Amino acid sequence: MEGGGGGGGGGEKNASVFSGFGQTDVFDPSAPPPFKIAEIRAAIPKHCWIKSSWRSLSYVLRDLLVIFALAAAAIYFNAGIFWPFYWVAQGTMFWAIFVLGHDCGHGSFSDNSLLNSLVGHILHSAILVPYHGWRISHRTHHQNHGNVENDESWVPLTEKLYKSLDYSTKMLRFTVPFPLLAYPFYLWTRGPGKEGSHFNPNSKLFAPNDRNDVITSTVCWSIMVALLISLSFAIGPIQMLKLYCVPHLIFVMWLDFVTYLHHHGYEQKLPWYRGKEWSYLRGGLTTVDRDYGWINNIHHDIGTHVIHHLFPQIPHYHLVEATEAAKPVLGKYYREPKKSGPIPFHLIQNLARSIKEDHYVSDSGEIVYYQTDSELYKSSRDKSN
Repeated sequence: MEGGGGGGGGGEKNASVFSGFGQTDVFDPSAPPPFKIAEIRAAIPKHCWIKSSWRSLSYVLRDLLVIFALAAAAIYFNAGIFWPFYWVAQGTMFWAIFVLGHDCGHGSFSDNSLLNSLVGHILHSAILVPYHGWRISHRTHHQNHGNVENDESWVPLTEKLYKSLDYSTKMLRFTVPFPLLAYPFYLWTRGPGKEGSHFNPNSKLFAPNDRNDVITSTVCWSIMVALLISLSFAIGPIQMLKLYCVPHLIFVMWLDFVTYLHHHGYEQKLPWYRGKEWSYLRGGLTTVDRDYGWINNIHHDIGTHVIHHLFPQIPHYHLVEATEAAKPVLGKYYREPKKSGPIPFHLIQNLARSIKEDHYVSDSGEIVYYQTDSELYKSSRDKSN
């Protein structure tokens, strides 16, 4: 399945077909929507915009209590049969506190900016994320979502850039599970075609007035690294590996899994934009909601991603209600997520298919779709023979 590249008035467009009562209605997801962002905003109940610092802090307390309880249980039982359960559960909880720190970065945690910064640094430093460095780049992502040239997270490679990569880089980028290990590398070096580090105050990611914030976050991150090294001497590196490092790896996999699927892997290909065809609203409407089953509550309903992208200031505990209220306005531009069982195994297929098919976009055109390098895996098979 391959997508074509298109410009503002031409190129192949990837339409989704909806049928009803014997008639076929061809829906083009790249068409400018017939509504304005103000209409979506007006449909969302006013209380959904209200932030409660105490309520937000209660989620922090809940998650930290679970994290410490899991660690205490692991130390107490210290049994081989318990460790795999602990690693998955604790890694998932690390991902949960990342989401709360992410809310601090958006200001949806509290109206108190000092509280946002304090909690954000504590939660993100604890899982080796530089709070301000990531906050600033994530803000860039939200301000430019769906823009091939200016987006920041999981940005499509252009055909020219893709073809300039060596074979091993392509295989690492487009073979599961390697993309699920990408986040630490992204923090240090970003991705192909982009320069900078989330730890460097002089990085191209940041403006001059971001310098002190980035330095502060890098120092907090360094303190956490020093603490982990000290603990490894105190309790032993193997115990530290089991208690912290393996759960951290699970957290990284959760982060890459979720953030990728919020912008890729829908049943029909969705557009990316350049130039005059891009707008904040059109870019936001290319994001995808996902259902994660019983994990929805654990990771604070981050699967309700469309409304979060359009209005990141809405607290996570109002996202489900806000989404339901916005659906009548969004119409076909809202793609109802496939219902999940208790564990979202169905999303693994979406991920694998997208990574296998979504390799690059055209070098030109203002409305483009992912295309497939049909030779990539064929070359891999040839090399193994």
